[in-house]
Amino acid sequence: MFVDQIFESSMKYIISFVLRKIPRKYIQAVSQYFLRIISIFYSGDNVECPINGKTYRKFLPYGRLKSRPNALCPSSLSLERHRLLWLFLKNRTDFFSEQIKLLHIAPELCFMDVFEKMKNIEYVTGDLESPWAKVKMDVLDIPFQESSFDVVFCNHVMEHVENDIRAMSEINRVLKPGGWAIIQSPVYSYLAKTLEDPSVTSPRERERIYGQDDHMRKYGKDYGNRLRKAGFKVTEENYLDELSAEVKRRYALPEEETIYFCEKQRADN
Repeated sequence: MFVDQIFESSMKYIISFVLRKIPRKYIQAVSQYFLRIISIFYSGDNVECPINGKTYRKFLPYGRLKSRPNALCPSSLSLERHRLLWLFLKNRTDFFSEQIKLLHIAPELCFMDVFEKMKNIEYVTGDLESPWAKVKMDVLDIPFQESSFDVVFCNHVMEHVENDIRAMSEINRVLKPGGWAIIQSPVYSYLAKTLEDPSVTSPRERERIYGQDDHMRKYGKDYGNRLRKAGFKVTEENYLDELSAEVKRRYALPEEETIYFCEKQRADN
């Protein structure tokens, strides 16, 4: 037990240091191989990643400033929110059965290989920095024509961009009428209104105020309304409430997460 505590503490420190000091594009390039080696020490059957079906004694800790226990799957690299989104897509949408053209902005490694292999999906990835993305693109100026995609995923991006409403509007523009997007960001339920101040430019101050040095704002409960300003019909899905305590424990799901299901309205609506 004591050795396990020391190992866990070491992993918290290493992961926190890497997240804070190393650019994301480099983390993505090497982390999957390092963590797959580490996974040997987490073998077991207490928790399961629904994305790849692999089980572990527990997941790895994860976090920049405050580490969350039992968060990161060492093989798929999924976090709590990714596992919840997977279950939502599987159980509440036709994502796995309908023919879909998908734009995945800032693509998460835990999804990329799976989506690429799915026969029903024409899969396009886009990012400014990721070495894995097929298209180098800025979410403020998406290089695709209007009504190009059936589905768009863009998770944990809006808090990083200078003009989030414009970025949301760009996603709405490239969606086909009747298409849908999932646009997740960290949302703090204790904030009634999003906290943002354009005069805060220092990375240290941004980390102090927003929780991360590359964040431009801290979203409050008005996040859904900001998405609506971009033209979406937004359903704030409290999907966690539909799941049993055992499902939440087995997949190590977040304690709190609203899924923002954003639909592009048809012209006749």
